[in-house]
Amino acid sequence: MLLRTLPAADPQARVAPVDLRRFVGCAVREFTFLARKPGCGALHITTDACWGRCETWEKPVVEPPFVEVHQRVCTYNETRTASVRLPGCSPGVEPTYSYPVARSCHCGVCLTSTTECLTSA
Repeated sequence: MLLRTLPAADPQARVAPVDLRRFVGCAVREFTFLARKPGCGALHITTDACWGRCETWEKPVVEPPFVEVHQRVCTYNETRTASVRLPGCSPGVEPTYSYPVARSCHCGVCLTSTTECLTSA
């Protein structure tokens, strides 16, 4: 698998492909998903999303909760919104489906407003 990089500011600049099996960091990558909402048909959408592996570590400490945690996720730094019309919508159902398109990504704290964050109980 190779990582698609954003165009450089210099159109003559060339960027080498990145081997995703060895990649550590956070970058924009092409991603395809199935967009759907009640009352409409589904549509496959290809967009740019954030993908990567970020540094995470834990170390024991003497005071509760007895562990210091440093967890970062690959998340959006800058986005734009794109919209499509979903097919086969029922009368009265708005066919517009909006979704984020990543312009840049970074390793940061997981924000539930933009990212699906997993937590332990």
